[in-house]
Amino acid sequence: MIGDIALFIGGVGVLYFGAEWLVRGSSRLAASLGVSPIVVGLTVVSAGTSAPELVISVVASWNGNPNLAIGNVMGSNLANIGLVLGISAILRPLRVSTRVVTREVSVMFFMTLALLPLIWDSHLGRFEGVLLVTMLVVYLGLVRRTAKTEDSEEPHELEQAATYDEDGIPSRTRDTILIVLGIAGLVLGAFAIRESALTLAEAMGVSELVIGLTLVSIGTSLPELATCAVAALRHQADIAVGNILGSNVFNIAGVLGVTSIVAPLTFDADVLRLDYLAVMAMTVLMVPIVRHKLVIRRREGVVLLSIYLALITFVVI
Repeated sequence: MIGDIALFIGGVGVLYFGAEWLVRGSSRLAASLGVSPIVVGLTVVSAGTSAPELVISVVASWNGNPNLAIGNVMGSNLANIGLVLGISAILRPLRVSTRVVTREVSVMFFMTLALLPLIWDSHLGRFEGVLLVTMLVVYLGLVRRTAKTEDSEEPHELEQAATYDEDGIPSRTRDTILIVLGIAGLVLGAFAIRESALTLAEAMGVSELVIGLTLVSIGTSLPELATCAVAALRHQADIAVGNILGSNVFNIAGVLGVTSIVAPLTFDADVLRLDYLAVMAMTVLMVPIVRHKLVIRRREGVVLLSIYLALITFVVI
């Protein structure tokens, strides 16, 4: 039992550093190519911080643990809004742009709603996976197209910060090495977490779904928490909120899509009755909170965190 706990903690640590290296390398590489901060937050950073969920879900599904795979995604989306965004807003109120509110919140809501008919029969096959990945590709195309029409001063600041020490080939080589190391860390951490989580679930007498919804999802949400907390403290609310919204979209469309293509998922009905309803409730709640004067204040952060803890407690019980 103690060895499994140590393995789980070690796996989370490797996963965290893997995601950190992947995000740092990919963000700098994107910045050196002139990509704006909000686009980096919505795409590169979101994909990077969702990589732990992707690797763990694919590994779990491939090894015959579909409940762990989908519980990880549902729990991660809950943690992203309630835990990560809540704590970030408590650290420093987040003032977001109109574009983030009107488009990205709507996209996250639509993606969450569109998932319902796909999981209605407690099964995600390859056809549903292709549909989800297609929606992700359309979303990324929308982000890329919108970025081209927007003129912001922030991209120059990010690009300058990212390339100030070293410019040109050496910098990009370093960032590529970081990306490779990050991916390796994610794979190793994912295997360690899966093995220890399954053993802990058996020892504690709880289901894989509960372990995926709580321990595993919180562990895989650490990259989002670190990224958003730092962004909030640096007054980069758009990157923080964009990371959360983009990460949730990636989790639903990318993680579940790719996972079900690799190995179709057949899971417990509790996913629909409890986990999905909890994610949908938190998603719906976020819309009026974010829209209120375009600021997520500390009291809203407290509300999000409190509701997250209450939902997790209810679902587990």
